[in-house]
Amino acid sequence: MSTGSFTPEGEQLRGSDLARAALEAAKASAKARGRTPGSKAKGRSVYRSRRRWSGAGPDERDPQTIGRIASRLAADRGWVEQLQGGQVFGRWAKLVGEDVAEHAQPIALSDGELTVQASSTAWATQLRLLQRDLLKRIAAGIGHDVVKKLKIKGPDAPNWRHGPRHVPGRGPRDTYG
Repeated sequence: MSTGSFTPEGEQLRGSDLARAALEAAKASAKARGRTPGSKAKGRSVYRSRRRWSGAGPDERDPQTIGRIASRLAADRGWVEQLQGGQVFGRWAKLVGEDVAEHAQPIALSDGELTVQASSTAWATQLRLLQRDLLKRIAAGIGHDVVKKLKIKGPDAPNWRHGPRHVPGRGPRDTYG
């Protein structure tokens, strides 16, 4: 004998009649639990929690580009300011121009103050005159409030202190004049 549903008259149900009987049994079960048939459960529906595809719209489960993942990771970890500061060093020649980049190099960036070392005292003076323009170029290329102030240094002077025993005084320079 086959298993299945039977009508009160003893006939076996088939096809759409069987589906209709199953629906009626589910509605009766819902009423017995105190739920209104056809209403959604509180929170997420059972169907949505079991679904494993994202559908037509964008979703966090969709494949993401490496750039988007890296941006999200940097924002979550609080690295955005450091990365923007790194862009100043990496894109220095494009930000300030080839002629300025040939004679000046960024050294350090801390608290919005960029320290730049010039190749000569003449270029240090020129950079001080161009300071506002350089800050505008950097802000346009990287973003505002990354570099707020420039500290311009001239070239390093030679050091005459060599060896563990040093005699105080001017050293070899005292014979120059």
